[in-house]
Amino acid sequence: LHMTEEQFVLDTLAGCIEYKSLLDVVVNAFFVQDGRYCLASEHNLYTVICYLATFQLEELGFQRFSRIVKSLDTVKMQKFLRFFFNDLYLNTWIKDEWSHFYDSLYVKQNWIDPLLRWQPKVQQLIEQLTEKLSNRTTTVKTSMVTQPKEFHLTVPKQRAIAVPLPKPVLKKRQPVPPSTYKAPKEKRQLEEIKTKNRRKAEVTNTNQFRCATVKPEEKERHCSVPFLPQYLELVWVLVLRQYFEELQIDNIPIKLNAAAILREGALYQRKMEQDLKRTENLLQGAGDPSEFLEWQKQMREKDLEEQLAEIECRRLQGKLSYEEAVLAHQNVIQQNKKKADLMREEKAELMHQYAEKRLQEQKEMRELVEQVVEGHKNAKQAKIKLQKYKQQIVQEVCEGNRELLRQALEEEEEKLKKRYELIQQIRAIESLPSVRHKVVDLTETGGHGLICEMSIVELRERLALLREAQKAAEEERRDQIIHEKQAKEQLLLDKLDQISLFRAQLGRAAALKQEEKKIKSQCRDRHMKDERILNLQKKIVEKTMERKKQAGLL
Repeated sequence: LHMTEEQFVLDTLAGCIEYKSLLDVVVNAFFVQDGRYCLASEHNLYTVICYLATFQLEELGFQRFSRIVKSLDTVKMQKFLRFFFNDLYLNTWIKDEWSHFYDSLYVKQNWIDPLLRWQPKVQQLIEQLTEKLSNRTTTVKTSMVTQPKEFHLTVPKQRAIAVPLPKPVLKKRQPVPPSTYKAPKEKRQLEEIKTKNRRKAEVTNTNQFRCATVKPEEKERHCSVPFLPQYLELVWVLVLRQYFEELQIDNIPIKLNAAAILREGALYQRKMEQDLKRTENLLQGAGDPSEFLEWQKQMREKDLEEQLAEIECRRLQGKLSYEEAVLAHQNVIQQNKKKADLMREEKAELMHQYAEKRLQEQKEMRELVEQVVEGHKNAKQAKIKLQKYKQQIVQEVCEGNRELLRQALEEEEEKLKKRYELIQQIRAIESLPSVRHKVVDLTETGGHGLICEMSIVELRERLALLREAQKAAEEERRDQIIHEKQAKEQLLLDKLDQISLFRAQLGRAAALKQEEKKIKSQCRDRHMKDERILNLQKKIVEKTMERKKQAGLL
């Protein structure tokens, strides 16, 4: 650049940095209001235009300023100038924001008034830019259209018509087997076994354990015999043999895992021990606890019925409290509506008083602004002196920067020379050949001085011996596992036989118990009507009618 142009650029940069706070007020407001779709990288462009229009317009002249504006993008400049030279904005918020940094009288006389004087000419410039935008037409370049040409291709010869192949004949599919639509025979067999067992249980119900009962004439004879465990076991074996001879149990496969088989076998073993103990007590003359158990069962049923009646009363009480809460909520809504009407009337009266007070404050503020504007005068000479002083400071700073830059370049060149020489030395050292071959003897030790030190050959031999010992241990363990597995399978088979016998017996007992429950349920009425429940139901009906009536009024 020439000296004059360079001086102008430096003055503009210094001014933009000095008045950055004032310029950011206008540019940020432009981005918020009219420049929402402008790029953030254009912030500096609008800052420079704002500085030239505010501080340098009289020194530049309007012609040079218009040339600068026209050399830039027309749409962007038209938007920014129309926003910045708006009379309303200059006299209101721009002046108020700038008054936070400088005296309001100084701001008006030195910046706002000159902008308002230049506003008519700038308005003509904005109109020229608008006409330029309206008259601008987009020219579309027309390119030559490519004309396609035909290819010189060889004409193919006619091919012989191929003889069509015969259609393949599909094989006849097999029909669907009739067993698909029939139930499996295992299910039918299970149903037949179930009905047969139920009938046998009904027939043998009366004389099922007749051998366990002791007749009065034989009681003395049994009591006179000395008690022996072998005798009890013999009696129990005879009882089970007679019972299972009457019942014909079919061999049904039971599919269970090992844990389930052992668990169920232990359960049946405990039951067998309990039955042996009960038989022993009967032989010694103990009483039958069936009557006590029946009485206990009746009392539990009675307690259960009372608990159900109490639960029903609590449920009805909860429903009654719900109805009362709904009625109370409706009453509260009515009271809130009355309070809201009163609050609306008070709010309207307060808003009227606030509007009158606001008008009075605005009137007083206008009078105060007029008094402040009349009290401020011109300070142009101070501005000229300040500009000259700043120009002198900028020249001194530029000279110092040039000297510092020259010294930094010289130091950087010396560093690069030293670095280049060091790289050359490293490359020369790396280019020298080096011997990297080493002979390894597998029979020698490492020579580290350790007690457990050994060569690679010895290590391999020891690993081979260790593998053989480990393999022998695995074979021994495998044989032991096979023997244990066979013993466990035999135990599970014995348990399965025992479980099948006990399941058949328990199935018949469950069928008889179910028939007894059906007979008892038909004879007994479990539903109990209490006076408290009837009273609560009556109150709930009354509260419900009252709530519906209240809702209709609302």
